[in-house]
Amino acid sequence: MKKAAAIVTSEGGITSHAAIVSRELGIPSIIGTKIATEVLRDGDIVEVNANHGWVKKLK
Repeated sequence: MKKAAAIVTSEGGITSHAAIVSRELGIPSIIGTKIATEVLRDGDIVEVNANHGWVKKLK
């Protein structure tokens, strides 16, 4: 997680492990998308805007 530019998960909430770790590391995160693991794959290039809560798959 320390190498990640952002964290996106399909499940979880504001008290989930991913959310807590991302806050501690200062990494933007979008938690509980419900479809992230169905749509995104390893190596995909994505743009994440955690302030507005959206993820855009670029390639």
